[in-house]
Amino acid sequence: MSATPWVLGLTGGIGSGKSAAAERFAELGLHVVDADQAARWVVEPGRPALAQIAERFGPSILQADGTLDRGALRAVIFADAEQRRWVEGLLHPLVAQEIADSLAKATSPYAVFVSPLMVESGQSKVANRLLVIDAPEALQVQRTLARDGTHEQQVQAILKAQATREQRRAKADDVLVNDRDLAWLRSEIDRLHTFYLTLSGGQA
Repeated sequence: MSATPWVLGLTGGIGSGKSAAAERFAELGLHVVDADQAARWVVEPGRPALAQIAERFGPSILQADGTLDRGALRAVIFADAEQRRWVEGLLHPLVAQEIADSLAKATSPYAVFVSPLMVESGQSKVANRLLVIDAPEALQVQRTLARDGTHEQQVQAILKAQATREQRRAKADDVLVNDRDLAWLRSEIDRLHTFYLTLSGGQA
């Protein structure tokens, strides 16, 4: 066993089942680092990034309790690519540092780094091996609508902003097509986990 755990990158489009897969890895005792959680943490009240966002977009970007109104920010940056680039330029380095710090604390045989934008953001460089949770697009839309109660147009906009299934699969070491139920997904994660425990540095 190497002193530093190797890093499994876990990604998948919206509604693919990536979060359910991450939960199963956590249940199996693995150190899981979530890019979305890191992204939330860097814009907590009192952190400099939130002040900069409020300064640029005005107080309407904040909720009454002073926290970031994610829906309002999402609406602005999905409508304007330049604003999106500005927000990404501010947050990406902070999020990257947060992720690196958290991964460094891992003591499990390998760590799991979850990110919806692993391929698009270049975050896959952090991972030694990449697992893609894949699902047919119609199923992604159906699951997301059921879960978030959003409009189909918004789900389609998010799908367009994310890598295509083909782009993700092209980068993957392992692909899991999650078009069945949760019990099946969990059993597949267990199977992969058994395999991953045999790997050194993420490679066979």
